[in-house]
Amino acid sequence: MKAFAIRDGDEGGEKDLAYLIYYEKEKLFYIELLEDVDEWETPLILSSFVKRGKKTVNAYFSRLWVQQRIVPPDRQNLGQILRDNGLLVYDEFALLMLANGRCAQDDYYLVPVAPETLFERFPERYARRVEEVIPLSDAVLLVFFKNGEAKKCDMRRAAGQNAALSSILNREELFCQVSVQVGGYGISWGENLDVEDEALYRMGESAGLAYSDFLNFLKYRVVNVAEAAGLLECSRQNISDLVKRGRLHPVKTDAKNTLFLKSEILRRKWE
Repeated sequence: MKAFAIRDGDEGGEKDLAYLIYYEKEKLFYIELLEDVDEWETPLILSSFVKRGKKTVNAYFSRLWVQQRIVPPDRQNLGQILRDNGLLVYDEFALLMLANGRCAQDDYYLVPVAPETLFERFPERYARRVEEVIPLSDAVLLVFFKNGEAKKCDMRRAAGQNAALSSILNREELFCQVSVQVGGYGISWGENLDVEDEALYRMGESAGLAYSDFLNFLKYRVVNVAEAAGLLECSRQNISDLVKRGRLHPVKTDAKNTLFLKSEILRRKWE
């Protein structure tokens, strides 16, 4: 993760308007606008967020802002431009860094900052980032936030304005493929369907537990094959046989691991 202050150098001024965050591995950009920023002093593509009272710019529009400041990928002499700048492939971040984010259309430029600066500057925003998400029944998600809160989010409430989301609510296999977005900025189903963290926080109802409770459940109440065999004082082969005969029911099975609820293993021991 790299972070930069977006600074306005207009008429010699040195005012920070926002921060640009870049996740290197995923090649994703996000922009965090300052609390006191004015819509008239922000870049046009970001001003609509300010007018709507939104301070976090999603990955799509953050990338658009970056793309407006660099050589487009369809430039006729792109290959020569890349070679002249020592680049082997088209890389948005590398191109942005060539001139520290400057372009001919405005006076904005980038200044590197420590990522910790953002956590200190926007503690409330980062406290509401998503830590984990668990699909429940009836189109409900259990969402854990970085501040430790857990909320049940009925996604039917968000589906009214999102036809794509509506289409998966009754398709359990697809609905359960939900994941946390990079940086915890929300949840997503693939690249083109997401719900932002603030929306989830607003719509959610307290689940009455904390993320630490969930971690304790995984730590103390879920066991692997070796642990199950130890509890039942039998071999791993015996565990596999019990599964095949339907006497034990794994909660997760893949090529490398099989997991069980400890409570079921103990019940089997009591029988």
